[in-house]
Amino acid sequence: MTTPPDESTPHLDHVHSGKVRDLYRLPDGRLLVVASDRISAFDHVLASTIPDKGRILTAMTVWWFERLAGVVPHHLLSVDDPLIPPHLRGRAMICVPLRMLPVEAVARGYLTGSGILDYRATGAVCGIPLPPGLEDGDLLPEPIFTPATKAAIGEHDENVSFEAVAATIGEPTANRLRDLTIEIYRTAAEIARERGILLADTKFEFGHDEGGRLVLGDEVLTPDSSRFWPAEEWRPGRAQPSFDKQYVRNWLLSPESGWDRASDEPPPPLPDDVVAATRARYVEAYERLTGRSFEEWLRPS
Repeated sequence: MTTPPDESTPHLDHVHSGKVRDLYRLPDGRLLVVASDRISAFDHVLASTIPDKGRILTAMTVWWFERLAGVVPHHLLSVDDPLIPPHLRGRAMICVPLRMLPVEAVARGYLTGSGILDYRATGAVCGIPLPPGLEDGDLLPEPIFTPATKAAIGEHDENVSFEAVAATIGEPTANRLRDLTIEIYRTAAEIARERGILLADTKFEFGHDEGGRLVLGDEVLTPDSSRFWPAEEWRPGRAQPSFDKQYVRNWLLSPESGWDRASDEPPPPLPDDVVAATRARYVEAYERLTGRSFEEWLRPS
């Protein structure tokens, strides 16, 4: 788990902690975004952590920002700045401050997760009608933009219509947000497909910089924010094998966990084998996508 700043790092001003990330402000106004080893599922931050998870998320995000630079501006400035404390190096990014939009920008290329539940109830996802007869895991005719509200910790993101987003942030910004989300998804899905991975869906966060540009922020295209499926094992009509935290969700819903999702009780700690298998899936996602060894990523000095 991320070590909080102490007397040895007085230049870090804590701004916010989310489910996974901790945000600090540097003296020059730039932000330090730190990815912890915490893991969340079903709107709970679990008691267990996944070793190296924060470093994996950071490494993947940096790799994707490099590949998306020609598609959309992003907030990353540096991962190797002297102002990053040694104990945070490899899991921290210095970033441009943004005025974040109150919207999760979700793109779906395959029907699964909350999308299949919405589809089964209404024949649509976020008000977008889809062909009849689709099964869990089916490829959609084309990628769709299915935004969601941003929920506080312990609360649930809710799928909303494009019209609701336009009413919140204005139609011009909503149109730009939708177009960028789909363009990024198409670009990333093609890159992943070339490496034997299907990008089923993903979510992005955007904000405006000082110049008013819409900029990609937070993390991007990691196993926390995306569903990655091994292409060779894709079979619609069933739950897909994955390289993301769906493995944790599946265990929590299994009889083995003994947890009732409908109860007010928090989820139980993860067994050691589930922790190890989850870490292995995150590492494999990084290495299959990037063609790099995770051990070569920045290590704390």
